[in-house]
Amino acid sequence: SFIGEESVAAGAGSILTDDPTWIIDPIDGTTNFVHRFPFVAVSIGFVVNKKIEFGIVYSCVEDKMYTARKGKGAFCNGQKLQVSGQEDITKSLLVTELGSNRDPEAIKIILSNMERLLSIPIHG
Repeated sequence: SFIGEESVAAGAGSILTDDPTWIIDPIDGTTNFVHRFPFVAVSIGFVVNKKIEFGIVYSCVEDKMYTARKGKGAFCNGQKLQVSGQEDITKSLLVTELGSNRDPEAIKIILSNMERLLSIPIHG
């Protein structure tokens, strides 16, 4: 099976089943792309039994290929990636994305979540 983000965004339905399924977003960061903000990627995932097996993200502008496979780790251009050892959230950088849903109820939830996140004493 195939699930394409662009077709789902256009209103096409999709149902994730146990069948092997490719999930593809050919322009991950569509809003960035439309506004010529250079952070866009091609994202591809492969799912079996509703569980991710591997994923690939190609960051076009940076020319970086991120790959990950269940139980095998994550890589950037073939080099193994590691998470930081930082366990103290007050010494961390928080990154978030607000999404594109402007439904009033969704905005309430997003702002409530942001308020909780911003009350944590983080670096930024």
